[in-house]
Amino acid sequence: MATITARNGVNVDQLVATIGAIQEDPNVGAFTFKASSTWRSGAHNDGEIKDFVHAGEPAVRPEAFRLTGDEPAVLLGSNEGPNAVELLLQALGFCYAVGYVYNAAARGIEISELRYEIEGDLDLRTFVGLAGPRAGFTAIRAESWVKSPNATTEQLEELCQYVQDTSPVRDCLANSIPVTTDLVVLD
Repeated sequence: MATITARNGVNVDQLVATIGAIQEDPNVGAFTFKASSTWRSGAHNDGEIKDFVHAGEPAVRPEAFRLTGDEPAVLLGSNEGPNAVELLLQALGFCYAVGYVYNAAARGIEISELRYEIEGDLDLRTFVGLAGPRAGFTAIRAESWVKSPNATTEQLEELCQYVQDTSPVRDCLANSIPVTTDLVVLD
């Protein structure tokens, strides 16, 4: 019976095999992720994330992930869920954490604790139709805490930088991406 190498909750053998498969055929690393949002009332929206495309082929999860988005009362919402920019910050935290533990596992580094706190500054003037700075975040700050029984501070700091340099979500935030929006007017 084969022994599976697991570190930080990650199957390292499978991780290495996935990297090898992408190296052999870059199409294996190609994904199209999807999300849908349906407005309910006021600032309340329901979101669903289920299917995606991997290597040009549809991939289906057994069940959809359901999210609720809203605004806090100060922004005229009913506070039934996080707002869109809070979800964006959370996405960066999730991405950093996955990148950190996967890369640590590949390097033989054990992680016993890891957490992120992410905050961003936003000025709503442009959003509400007034003159002001850009509509999005003007700054995002991430702070992380990590504990490892077998890595040096230098190894953990280098890994932190590597994760920032290779994070898909950070890349989306730090570099412009073409965004197209089509509108279908219903009868």
